[in-house]
Amino acid sequence: MSNTGLDEAVRDLLAAVVAALDLPLPTIDAADERAHHRLLELRALDVRVVLDVLARSPHYPGAVADSAAEVRRRTEREPIDYAPFVLREEEATG
Repeated sequence: MSNTGLDEAVRDLLAAVVAALDLPLPTIDAADERAHHRLLELRALDVRVVLDVLARSPHYPGAVADSAAEVRRRTEREPIDYAPFVLREEEATG
């Protein structure tokens, strides 16, 4: 256990959830915005399903680690399929 009070498997599961939901912003193109929204919905649903199964299933050794692996598998199956927003240097400097 670390100084956070969470064991390594729980921290790994939380990191997998964050990685699944941390999508780059899309361009202002309507199709990219729709694709971003759709992907975020799909990934949120996947995370919810995995966490629901974990919460309802009998606890067995490795359940949390298996859930983290499942979140990552599902995330890999749903790659970013839109153009991410890129701040151009001249926009950043004003």
